[in-house]
Amino acid sequence: MKPIALVTGASGGIGGAIAKKLAENGYALALQYRSNRAAVDALIKELPSDTPYLLLPCDLTDAGAVGEAIRTLHERLGKPSALIHAAGVAPKQMLFSETDDALCRQVFDVNVLAPMRLTRLLSDDLRETRGCVVALSSMWGVVGASCEVAYSASKAALIGFVKALAKELAPSGVRVNCVAPGFVPTGMNAHLSAAEVEDFRQATPLERLGTPDDIAAAVLYLLGAGFVTGQVLSVDGGIVI
Repeated sequence: MKPIALVTGASGGIGGAIAKKLAENGYALALQYRSNRAAVDALIKELPSDTPYLLLPCDLTDAGAVGEAIRTLHERLGKPSALIHAAGVAPKQMLFSETDDALCRQVFDVNVLAPMRLTRLLSDDLRETRGCVVALSSMWGVVGASCEVAYSASKAALIGFVKALAKELAPSGVRVNCVAPGFVPTGMNAHLSAAEVEDFRQATPLERLGTPDDIAAAVLYLLGAGFVTGQVLSVDGGIVI
């Protein structure tokens, strides 16, 4: 029987790459997405033909919808041994003085509270399967970014969540880790100009941009690294050293 991985944000560039990588390495998939069914359908076509999968369309900020999605997961696929938090939002760059409570609340609801809720609801499953949680933070969660204060704060909070939960769940055999990507061209940053993207490339010591597959490979590593927990793995080409 294949181990089961629940991947949130499966309609995104990084979430989709993670799902594909896990399927290629023997996982059955529960694919959460909010509304972009076309992207998930395209992903499914790229999966190995023998991959069991389940679609879980839901808004992760809706506790009732999340509870129903978990019931569906249990009934139709089973209990996950891997939980990947790849869903996230990033508002446009702006001065902190231009933000408001509503924007900050939205960012924290998706980037922090949603993964906390989902992990809490699946904690018994993860203890039973001796599973692993991998959350996607950001290099800005490690060092902060001007004009991205709300986003940086949310990703830093996610790192704090990972470190604390790793200590709490370690005696149960559950590992909790974090990947902090550098700049990866995806739909989340498609609004940036070519010149701005080039600035990121030049600022990266490895002199290239990241790819979704770079992040997926790091997630796969952490799922298999049995003596690694509570860690933040920077996958950023050397920007944060």
